[in-house]
Amino acid sequence: MDLPTMRARVRRDLRDEDSASYRWTDAEIDRHIDRALRELSLAAPLEASATLTTVAGSRDLAINSLADRVAIEAVEYPTGLYPPSLVPHSLWGDTLTLLIEGAPGAGESVVVRYSRLHTLDASSSTLPAALEDVVATGAAAYAALEWASYATNRINVGGADAWSHFHTWGAERMASFHRALAKYGRERRVRARRLYVPVSAALGTRPLGE
Repeated sequence: MDLPTMRARVRRDLRDEDSASYRWTDAEIDRHIDRALRELSLAAPLEASATLTTVAGSRDLAINSLADRVAIEAVEYPTGLYPPSLVPHSLWGDTLTLLIEGAPGAGESVVVRYSRLHTLDASSSTLPAALEDVVATGAAAYAALEWASYATNRINVGGADAWSHFHTWGAERMASFHRALAKYGRERRVRARRLYVPVSAALGTRPLGE
């Protein structure tokens, strides 16, 4: 999947495949794809991890390098243990603070597991195949509803009821899009709760501060 392929899929759904008389420009289609992709990313983001390095005597870590971050899911410190030692943490802006008793030494590794926005560009995509249709559905819905709003009370070659057709069609697909977001959002929350259990909770002890 790439952006041109997704754009063609959205046009096919909208029945807007005649390049000599497109109803939507490429830029408009791309804008609706980007909006649907962002909403999908908030419900079912891409899972990622990064290894950061501590500064002696500080519990703070800069996380501004974690591009397109949606949420911090878990923080592992110290690394290399089994089960993983997932520690409590707090966030303020681009600073992640380890809520641990002793401050780390210099150059220690901290693994941050986080979720981030999906990408879709001219040559590649991070979308799983199962989510491609969700983005296409959302983008087509946004395009249809925007056009219906614009076409209301305007003369158009599709006839007086064209705006109503697009509004109804768009509303149906928007409802389908939101149902898919809710479904994948629920699945992700259940999965995250199962995967990222702090080691203290798994062992039946209480984290610092409780």
